Amino acid sequence: MTKSKIGTTEAIMLVLTIIITHTISSLPREILVSTKSATIINLIFVSILAILFSYLIVKLMKNFGGSDIIDISEYLGGKVFKNIIGIIFILYFLVSSSILLRNFCESLRIIHYPMTNIVFILSLFILALCAANRLDFNASLKTNLLIVPLVLASIVFLFFANMNKFVPQRAFPIFGDGLFQTFILGLGNLSAFGGITFLYFLPPYLKEPEKMKKIAFVSIGLSAIYLILCVSTLLFMFSFFINTNEITPLYNATRYIEFGSFFQRLESIFLLIWILAFACYISITSKFAMGIFKKLTNIESKKPLIDIFGLLMLGISLIPKNYAISDKFETEIYPHLVLGITFALGICILLLANFMKRKQKLIANSH
Repeated sequence: MTKSKIGTTEAIMLVLTIIITHTISSLPREILVSTKSATIINLIFVSILAILFSYLIVKLMKNFGGSDIIDISEYLGGKVFKNIIGIIFILYFLVSSSILLRNFCESLRIIHYPMTNIVFILSLFILALCAANRLDFNASLKTNLLIVPLVLASIVFLFFANMNKFVPQRAFPIFGDGLFQTFILGLGNLSAFGGITFLYFLPPYLKEPEKMKKIAFVSIGLSAIYLILCVSTLLFMFSFFINTNEITPLYNATRYIEFGSFFQRLESIFLLIWILAFACYISITSKFAMGIFKKLTNIESKKPLIDIFGLLMLGISLIPKNYAISDKFETEIYPHLVLGITFALGICILLLANFMKRKQKLIANSH
């Protein structure tokens, strides 16, 4: 276990991984569709809620030392309940990352490789995943530590490089379709902060578990800034963008960057960085899924699982018949999974486990 311990910065980048990969795909488009010109205000609002949720998670988990959500589930409901929760999280990690990978590969195929079979492109990512998973857990995180700042820098660069094309008036009316749409129906945009899921599993891996609060606040704060920059770029650049069905909308924005005649068509550099980010993302989610499976079955090593989980991800990513179906999953089903599993199920388990612990303490003290 000592080898698997990770530092605070690595943990922050880990939480950022999920939101980064989703913004590369269709997330900014969906946020803009739901809240239109009020998107920036809505994101500030849901970012504050996400920080409060992450604080609640850290506070509730503090009472269980270095345990993760699977250990806490066993404490709450025994081995059967632990297995149910473990399977839910394994499926959540595998299905969401596989379908997201399918979407990204479809985008690559449509934009650059229209004659290439989708199975071939997906297989390259799965081979990279299997190779990465044969390395130490820290190796993936150290790679992620390099890639995530690059992606963050690329979005900051994208924002400032396109500022001369911004039309700030597109942010009006400031409350979009009204306060109810912005602050009540817009609560669904909390699903953008899917990286909070990793907070449930981090404590056993941390070198300094006492820094969980810092990890939560910094990672969610950076996620919020990153997301606001992404949607602001699209909102200010594209007229009636929210009514279109652009594939990888941020990629569309990269095509407008120009610095004289020598620095044009920079989208290939962005795409390379984003491909590396996706490879890191699927490697990390599959490692966490394998870690949960190992905990449920008490097997000694994860190595026999690497190829099995790789093939499982390939199989799941091939289930949708076309891009339209996989995109429907990402835009309509995935947000409900995040809200249901990360914000509802996880918090409920922690609240009930804390209530049980408190009750047991009161009984012990009364005796």
